[in-house]
Amino acid sequence: MLKSLRIRFLILLLSVSIIAAAAAFLLRELMIKDFKEYMEGELEDRVYWVTADLEAMYEKHGGWAEGFVSEDVIWAMMIGLEIRVLDVDGSLIMDTKKALGSLSPLIKKRVVPVSEFRSAGARSSGFVPYPLFLRGKEIGRIEVKFLRPVKEDLFVERSNRFLILSMSGLGGIAILLSIVFSRRLTTPLKRLAAAAESISKGDLGERVEVSGDDELSSLTRAFNAMAEALEVQESLRKRIISNAAHELRTPLGAIRGELEGMIDGLIPVDRKQLQSLHEEIGRLGNILAGVEELSQAEACVLSLNREHIDMNAFLKNIFERFRKLFLDKGISAELQCDDELRLNADPDRLSQVIVNLLDNALKATGENGYIRLKAAQGEHHVTIEVEDSGCGIEEKDLPFIFERFYRSSGGGLGLGLTIVREIVEAHGGKIEVRSEPGRGSVFTVYLPS
Repeated sequence: MLKSLRIRFLILLLSVSIIAAAAAFLLRELMIKDFKEYMEGELEDRVYWVTADLEAMYEKHGGWAEGFVSEDVIWAMMIGLEIRVLDVDGSLIMDTKKALGSLSPLIKKRVVPVSEFRSAGARSSGFVPYPLFLRGKEIGRIEVKFLRPVKEDLFVERSNRFLILSMSGLGGIAILLSIVFSRRLTTPLKRLAAAAESISKGDLGERVEVSGDDELSSLTRAFNAMAEALEVQESLRKRIISNAAHELRTPLGAIRGELEGMIDGLIPVDRKQLQSLHEEIGRLGNILAGVEELSQAEACVLSLNREHIDMNAFLKNIFERFRKLFLDKGISAELQCDDELRLNADPDRLSQVIVNLLDNALKATGENGYIRLKAAQGEHHVTIEVEDSGCGIEEKDLPFIFERFYRSSGGGLGLGLTIVREIVEAHGGKIEVRSEPGRGSVFTVYLPS
């Protein structure tokens, strides 16, 4: 593919060069055509000047003066006209070639090389006759050979040579540039291709060095970000397998042990044992439900059915469900909520958040401790706070407690707080925590009002 890209790049540059050459050739042809037309017009004008001058000289001298050379004839010679003057009988009166000897050295120096050059290379197009008249009577004629086309051919030849050399040079430059730029283009692509192949083989730690700030650099950064995300996801996948296997092993082991005891007759098959099995199966279901819910949250498919919630009644209902648990453990519990506090949120998801935080607080708080649930209206948000006097969270664990499958020293699958964060963020809010070991924790949820 990269070779094909390099070839395409070369073809592109060569195509541009060919188009430029064609445009230059067309422009050159138009210029040469205009130049020829201009020169032909100039030569025709010079011929008429010469005929007028010769007719005037004939009238002045009363006939042809042998060996004369007029000023216009000299100029005609200098611009490339070979002229012969003949009388009415066809006798040669003047020939520019023979007249060179009567010219001054300065003029001869200018005319001779031109004449010799043109005579040597002139095409055999012959002389063109132009009659001479005086008062309506023919007095002779001049015969003109146009030697200018020789120089025009030279001009065209030089133009062609210049165009060929220019296009050859341009083609060479195009090839050189295509090699240089295609190498600059394909080298990082080769690195990306090699890195992609390594990642496809399982080496998720492969990265590509980024240099510059162009589109390829942006592509490389995006590739590295993708590779990093894949590495993180692979790490999480391994962690979920490991943690889920660890968490499932305990209830499965308990169920298996109890069933084997029942089969062997060591454990009686009664209501108590069946209730124990039911609880273990429920624990398995909770673990699987947590994994499923987290996968939905991470796939951004959490559905929210928002309603206007009366927070006083809502929190009081949740708090009452925990009251017996608080009393059984000797925990002092308190609920504080602003009057007429309302929030637009999904009641089931919000209940899941608060229940999870209260359940964690209950587990962390010992006898004679306290748990406080507060809700208040802020400037642009509603604040929900769960505070406890429990064991607190180690400082090393704080940055990671919301991470997926993070297991603190307290154990657990590590799904609850991750799901809490996903639900809060799905509502457009955020969650924060403050904690000190031995002094308790404060979880604060901010939801847009």
